[in-house]
Amino acid sequence: MSAQNSPHTSGPPPPRPAQASKGANPLRRTSDTFESWFRRFLMLVLVIGLPVAAVSAGLAAYESSMRAVQAQSAERQEVEARLMSTAEGATREGKQQAKVRWTDDNGTVRTGTTLVEPRTAQGATVKVWVDRDGGLTSAPMTELNATTTGWFAGGMAAIGVGAGFYAARAGMCRVLDRRRYAQWDAEWGLVEPRWSGRFRR
Repeated sequence: MSAQNSPHTSGPPPPRPAQASKGANPLRRTSDTFESWFRRFLMLVLVIGLPVAAVSAGLAAYESSMRAVQAQSAERQEVEARLMSTAEGATREGKQQAKVRWTDDNGTVRTGTTLVEPRTAQGATVKVWVDRDGGLTSAPMTELNATTTGWFAGGMAAIGVGAGFYAARAGMCRVLDRRRYAQWDAEWGLVEPRWSGRFRR
């Protein structure tokens, strides 16, 4: 067989086009790659950080509130008092202010003003809370108040983490888009004269 009819030729094989790596996009910019990885990082922070922040803040607020509950329960006590006068006017929660009289642990008769139910008869017995000094005070916090405070703090922490996630994502997109637009403008400044020159001939 002649060399012309030979299926094989001497010399090195012809160069092959470079094979793109699996999944690679030749139009993918560095900023696109950075944005993709940064979004993954933010998602990881959101998935891990949100529950951790919510639980940590909720437990901290609950434990702090429970310490307040225990302290107030130890410092305040409920005693019986007698209503001395009629109500003086409507206030919050539909209750009315009225003067009451009670006797403290030392046998001293004390008087003060507290909130009572409307139309409570004069001389009726009502429950009031007093502090260690024997003065009128509000009722101590309860475990329900502590639980509510913990849930509220945890919810606010979760909202804060979520807001931070979206703020970081929006800020990243804003910065990258500004750089992309600037790059496009610079590239168009190089291409446009040659492109428009084709139509001037």
